[in-house]
Amino acid sequence: MTRNSHPTTHRPDRSSPHLGRRGFLTALGTAAATFATGVPAHATEHARDAASAAEYVDVQLLSITDLHGYLQAAPGPHATISGNGGLTYTVGGVAPMAAHLARLRAGRANSFFFTPGDAFSGWEFDAAAFADEPTIEALNRMGLDFATAGNHEFDKSPAFLRRHMEQAVTFPVEGRDTTFADSSGARFQGARFRFHSANVVRAGDPGRTVLPAYNIETVRTAAGQELRIGFIHLTALGTESFPGSYQPGLATLAETATADRYAAELKARGVGAIILSMHDGAVAGADFNSGTDPSGPALDLALRVSPDIDAIVTGHWHTRFNMMLPDPDGVPRPFVEAGCYGQLINEINLRLDPATGKVVRELTVSTNHPNTRDVAPDPALKEVVDYWAGQAAARDATRIGTQSGSFLRTRNAAGESTMGDLAADWALWAGSRPSDPENDANAHPNVPAQLALVATAPRVGVTVIAGDLVRDAESGGAVTFGRAWRAVGFGDPIVSATVTGQQIHDALEQQWTTAAGGELLFAPLAVSGNVRYTFDALRPAGDRVDPAEVFIDGVALDPARSYRLACPSYTFLANDGYAALSEGRSPYRHQRDFESFVAYVRESGTLTPAPLNRVTAAHTTRRGADTGATPDRAPLLHPDGTPMARPEAAALAAAPAHPTPDGPRPPC
Repeated sequence: MTRNSHPTTHRPDRSSPHLGRRGFLTALGTAAATFATGVPAHATEHARDAASAAEYVDVQLLSITDLHGYLQAAPGPHATISGNGGLTYTVGGVAPMAAHLARLRAGRANSFFFTPGDAFSGWEFDAAAFADEPTIEALNRMGLDFATAGNHEFDKSPAFLRRHMEQAVTFPVEGRDTTFADSSGARFQGARFRFHSANVVRAGDPGRTVLPAYNIETVRTAAGQELRIGFIHLTALGTESFPGSYQPGLATLAETATADRYAAELKARGVGAIILSMHDGAVAGADFNSGTDPSGPALDLALRVSPDIDAIVTGHWHTRFNMMLPDPDGVPRPFVEAGCYGQLINEINLRLDPATGKVVRELTVSTNHPNTRDVAPDPALKEVVDYWAGQAAARDATRIGTQSGSFLRTRNAAGESTMGDLAADWALWAGSRPSDPENDANAHPNVPAQLALVATAPRVGVTVIAGDLVRDAESGGAVTFGRAWRAVGFGDPIVSATVTGQQIHDALEQQWTTAAGGELLFAPLAVSGNVRYTFDALRPAGDRVDPAEVFIDGVALDPARSYRLACPSYTFLANDGYAALSEGRSPYRHQRDFESFVAYVRESGTLTPAPLNRVTAAHTTRRGADTGATPDRAPLLHPDGTPMARPEAAALAAAPAHPTPDGPRPPC
């Protein structure tokens, strides 16, 4: 009997015709519609007996998500999680993870290990400082079979993902930028697995995916018959407009429609079992092996997406849950997310009918296993972790330039600082660079920037400036790789775009706002060294800057003229509150801030603080004059008081580019 022969108000018979003595239920009743499941999650009570179902083909799915390159351990409070009814676990690290994986895989002939995305990119210094190659080495060693591309896999470019991470093509200088020696002494060889996405396409060409949409794996029955399992992959909707993965030449397709399309295609190809691995998620309580009051985009999809999909494995939201949800026909299927930073390994056990290749849903079991650190670490992975920790310490101390004086965030009355001026000069340099060979996701020509603006103390979001760059007299003013890396950046690119003189003027005016209590607030923008402007400290917010008093290369600002402006993507997306710049045209993405600032220091040779004369505050001695107060907000902290990683803080503090409903949102 086929599913289409059933009215939509009835549940189809998903049971095998060979269920025999088990007498499994085909009418699943109200249990299929519940949202909270115990430990582990069973599709039905019959799944508790699944291990004895020897007449079916046993398939094990193992997955981790949002590792973000944290190879040594999960950071800060993320190293402690609760689940299994309130128990607490210390978790994280790929060395214990490899040991847990070996235990879980033991005796399993058909085991697949994958990730729903964000395996790497820009968070943990030990990996990010080496172009995330350490993460690829660790995943290779652990036997990752395939991966979904998350938003952070696009933090550089599709070409970098395919040609470097997969094929080991050097971008641009071997041993300096990429292609480092790994723990075995060999040069980077690339991933021994592939990245996939069914919904990331070239802008204007929705029929052409950037990566393969799905992969098909095979298992064999006891009689040698080949059964096929299809894995569809989705990347978070809007990835191309996130500040880190900002890619003007890409677009993301609707998640549910895309999954439905490829589920139908796989079914037409004779694939009997279909899994959805998606880099979008949900929230569903605090216990990692249950799910309560779920909400979020992945939940909306899970309740509507094709019933031909047998399990939904999610990521992106850094949450932990494990539950069974009814598909549109009322039949339960796993809906899971395995946290972040190596906290959990999700295991889904499927039984395939050898006659049809379909999943016997009544026997499905899903469990989130904590990646506890109380096991003997895998020696090979421990060697990988220790090697890269040593390499990172050495790279951190490597001299890449010098400075003749200190660059400080301390601002004068006009809001100017030496560190702000340095950041603006770097942004102009970055926005004027020639195209990189890896940069293949731009939709417009690379027109060099004519000026730059950088928020030094925005009202919302965070500044790209991470700290002071104080001259070290003992070393003769050496600027090391690590100090430059940590001085500027949170993982976003510099973008150049065309704006009008009026938009530049309006952004300068948006530095001032009036608080509810009447206080004048000042959120200064640093300007590049070829810009001078004056503001009137007697005028009200919104009317402090005369365009005739703004000069670019010595010429007064023309509100009707177009200019090429460089800013962090975060600013063009209005994440830091300067809405006037959000309508920039013909954007062009340049290098990511961490790597870009390091390259700027290398090319500059010696950094010299410039005089603070780019911004003038007029009439400050007159009665009633007010330059405005600039609150220095404390960094975002975790509940235990430890600072958040800067990329995470930037995402959570950002003003959304488009209004969204209140409620949780993903931290990256």
